[in-house]
Amino acid sequence: MSLIDLIILVIIAGVVGAIGQAIAGISRGGCIVAVVLGFIGALIGMGLARLLGLPEPFMARIGGTEFPILWSIIGSSLFVAVISFLTRRRR
Repeated sequence: MSLIDLIILVIIAGVVGAIGQAIAGISRGGCIVAVVLGFIGALIGMGLARLLGLPEPFMARIGGTEFPILWSIIGSSLFVAVISFLTRRRR
């Protein structure tokens, strides 16, 4: 994987993480948080897809690495929703 491939992968993860935050309705942090959420969402989403036996309809291939776009969005929005539920302010 070249440096350009890594940069493209990080940008895609950032966009996916930002979309996941928007779906969950919570926006915490900046670009770095969105990138981390994109990668965490990819792990959670692909884990759920494999557990349920579901295929990946939209995969981004960058260099030799495949990045699951749809499951990353679903995984990051689930992760953000759970984190916001656990850290919400009590009245």
